Amino acid sequence: MSQHFETQAIRINSSKSNQKEHSSPIYLTSSFTFDSAEEARATFADEIPGNIYSRYANPNTSELIEKVCAAEGTEDGIATASGMAAMFASMASLLQQGDHILASRSLFGSTHQLLTRIFPKWGISSTYGDISDYTNWDQLVQPNTKMLFLETPSNPGLEIIDLEWAGKFAAAYNLILVVDNCFATPYLQQPAKWGAHLVAHSATKFMDGQGRVLGGLILGKKELIKEIQFFTRHTGPAISPFNSWILSKSLETLAVRMDRHCSSALKIAEYFEEHPEIERVNYPFLKSHPQYHLAKKQMSQGGGILTLQLKGGLDRVQKFIDHLEMISITANLGDSRTIITHPASTTHSKLSEEERLRVGITDGLVRVSVGLEHPEDILGDIDKALDQSKK
Repeated sequence: MSQHFETQAIRINSSKSNQKEHSSPIYLTSSFTFDSAEEARATFADEIPGNIYSRYANPNTSELIEKVCAAEGTEDGIATASGMAAMFASMASLLQQGDHILASRSLFGSTHQLLTRIFPKWGISSTYGDISDYTNWDQLVQPNTKMLFLETPSNPGLEIIDLEWAGKFAAAYNLILVVDNCFATPYLQQPAKWGAHLVAHSATKFMDGQGRVLGGLILGKKELIKEIQFFTRHTGPAISPFNSWILSKSLETLAVRMDRHCSSALKIAEYFEEHPEIERVNYPFLKSHPQYHLAKKQMSQGGGILTLQLKGGLDRVQKFIDHLEMISITANLGDSRTIITHPASTTHSKLSEEERLRVGITDGLVRVSVGLEHPEDILGDIDKALDQSKK
C-alpha cells in the first residue's frame, strides 16, 4: 500500500465483514462468541488473535488504532473513552508509588491537575521544566524520575518543544518520553520520529473534526502499549465502537481539513498581527513566534490554533467575546466551526494566577480554534467584534 497519509487513512479498512460492504460497518456489540471452549481459552490466553469483549477490543477500535499507528509511525496503540483518559492511562499504567515525572510547564489544565492534585495522593511526584532554557533540565532529573511528559504545541500558549532534544534527553536519562500531539495531529507532526516512546491524543479535537464524539489515543512502543493495555482493560476507560467508527471515518478527511485549518489560521494570524487593537498574535508559523524555526523544523504546517492578546484587559475581552456573531463560545477545539475560548476563566481557571502567568495565560488572552468557514468570514466577525468592544 502507498505510504501517503491520505491513502492510508482512507484505505485501511480492517473491520470489514464478509458482506462485501464498501464502508466499514459498526460493531455495536458488547461481546463476541467462540466456536469452541478451546478457542475461548486460547483467545483469553493471548495464544491466538480474536475479539473477546468490547472493553478489551472491538473491530472498529482496532481499525482506528491501525490507522493512527500508520500515521504516527508507531508499533501499536490503545483507544480510550476521552483524551484525558489517554493522558491519565499513559502515565498511571507505567508509574508506581515513589516515581517522579518531569514535565513541560505549559500543559492543558486537566493534565496539570493530574500532576499536582491526583498523582501526589498515590505517591507520584512531578516537577515542571521551563522550555526557554533546556540547560537547566539536567538539574531537574531525580534518581526516581521515570517519565518525561511534554505537550507541543502547548495548550493554549502554543509553545514549541524541540522534539529532537527531547528524544536525546530522554535516552540519556533512560526516561519514557510521552508527547501530547493533540494540537498538531499526526498529519502535521510525528513525535515518534524524534524518539517519543508514546504519543497521546485527544481524538475529540481535530481527529473527529466536527465536535461530535469523545475519544483518546495512546500510540507507541509495543512493550509499553502491552502494559497500558493491561491497565485499561481492567480499569475500564473503553471507547465505544460507535465513537471508534466515527473517528476512523473522520481520519479519511483529516488531511484536507487540516490543510484548510492551517491555511486559514495563518491568514488570520498575519492579518491581526498588524491590528491596532491586538497586543500580540501567537501562531507557530508566524515569523514573530519565538520558536518559529523550530516549528518549521518539526511541523509541516502551523496548525489550526492561534491566540490573540487583546488590549484593555478582562473587561475588553468579555465585551469582545460577547460581540462575536458567528464564532462559537465553547471550550472545545478542532471543530469545523470556529471556536473562541478564554482560557483564564475556563479551561485553565483551576490554576492559580501565578501558575497561569508562568505559561503566558493572562486575562487578555483568547484562544481561537480556526474552523472551516471561509477565512474572510472569520476575519470579519473578529474585526467587527474588536471594533464594537471599544465602545
